[in-house]
Amino acid sequence: MTFQVYDTTLRDGAQREGLTYSVVDKLAVARLLDDLGVGFIEGGWPGAVPKDTEFFRRARTELELRHAVLVAFGATRKAGVAVEDDPQVRGLLDAATPAVALVAKADLRHVERALRTTAEENLAMVRDTIAYLVAQGRRVFVDGEHFYDGYRYDPAYTAAVAETALAAGAERFVLCDTNGGMLPSQVTAAITDLTARTGIAPERLGMHAQNDTACAVANTIAAVEAGVRHVQGTANGYGERPGNADLFAIVANLQLKLGMPVLPEGCLEQMVRVSHAIAEIANIAPDTHQAYVGAAAFAHKAGLHASAIKVDPLLYNHVDPSVVGNDMRILVTEMAGRASVELKSRELGLDLAGHPDALSKVTSRIKELEAGGWSFEAADASFELLVRSELPDAAPPRPFALESYRVLVEHREDGAVVSEATVKIRVRGERVIATAEGNGPVNALDEALRVALARHYPELREFELADYKVRILEGSHGTGAVTRVLVETAGAGRDWTTVGVHPNVVEASWHALVDALTYGLDRARV
Repeated sequence: MTFQVYDTTLRDGAQREGLTYSVVDKLAVARLLDDLGVGFIEGGWPGAVPKDTEFFRRARTELELRHAVLVAFGATRKAGVAVEDDPQVRGLLDAATPAVALVAKADLRHVERALRTTAEENLAMVRDTIAYLVAQGRRVFVDGEHFYDGYRYDPAYTAAVAETALAAGAERFVLCDTNGGMLPSQVTAAITDLTARTGIAPERLGMHAQNDTACAVANTIAAVEAGVRHVQGTANGYGERPGNADLFAIVANLQLKLGMPVLPEGCLEQMVRVSHAIAEIANIAPDTHQAYVGAAAFAHKAGLHASAIKVDPLLYNHVDPSVVGNDMRILVTEMAGRASVELKSRELGLDLAGHPDALSKVTSRIKELEAGGWSFEAADASFELLVRSELPDAAPPRPFALESYRVLVEHREDGAVVSEATVKIRVRGERVIATAEGNGPVNALDEALRVALARHYPELREFELADYKVRILEGSHGTGAVTRVLVETAGAGRDWTTVGVHPNVVEASWHALVDALTYGLDRARV
């Protein structure tokens, strides 16, 4: 039986706190998921949510899916209502999708207390709704809500729900860990017992896991190893409470660890791009430490790791990062050895292997600076300038020499706070003095420096201060604390980050600003 990868980002994933998709967003996410090669995209609950109804209406003409089947989600008919008269069942048909997913109560306690109906009527609701939709030409998936909790409470009844659904024509019965409380061994035990009790082939079962025990991905893999051939998840693990099983980790584990080709050929390498694009649409910063797709997923900090990676990258990478569209990164910190510095330099296009003296000097300098609070992990531009300063004929020319700078902050009687900076520098043999105001001392200093340099370096007009971060270093206290400043600059279609450290936040900012302009001007000449 064909393995099915089923995505529910647009329905279950949208229940994440603070996440709201517009219809346009949902259409964009669906296209990205199709690029990844998932088999099914659950688009929402038509008839119950107006936005989802509109999504399915527009999807009929605006979505051209190459790999995925669009699925509408809904519930079984209401107790005591004929299936053909149930408006939500009608909404599923009106969505005009090839497949539908039904949520059905699989825990007797929920049947009696939440639905307030009988065990027999719940089974009839499941049977009637599936048979009706199948007769209308729909493929039907059934989510057994609270399956695992229900199976522990009354296994005979929960098993009966699964048997009824499959007998009525459901393509797969999905075992839902709705409360997210299961562990992998409990998932395995329940599936093994269910299939032995009923004779249901495990291939006709699916798995839907919430992440309340941080085991959602592990529980899903355990289900597959127990024979399940349908897995559900969400992009980046989005979902209610701690979220759902991360679909990216699931499919990467299945393909790369279990050797199961669950995505079409060439699709796995789209994973990082799809993950980050969906995060942007959701307006959620990508998780840098997310498995497989995070920026730090294949980042190495320890010098011991770098020494081994220099010999063979797979010695400290569990897979080749490129197979999921990621890259290996070497982080240069106080933990770095010569191998880390050499590999990081090579990553930036600089060869220190043929310059052992320069390599030793850079390594020593890195350790010395980081001991004083500097950090080059996120400041590749400052690191590159440091390396190039030690390489023969590679050091970029400094665009100016500082004579002095001064920053004033004036709190006026009307409550206005104005910052003013004056810089005195020498540029190409000329002494230049410039003054500028800003919305803060660092902004004023940046503006004054640009004014001073503008005539000699007109390309500065393309540079923009994109981000500015200040951090009080651990172990420092009060107003005399040492501060670290990271400056992100954008221009000419790229961006770069520089770092500065000093007890005075303005001086720390100055170091970062000078590196930023030096790096940018040098790159503009390339």
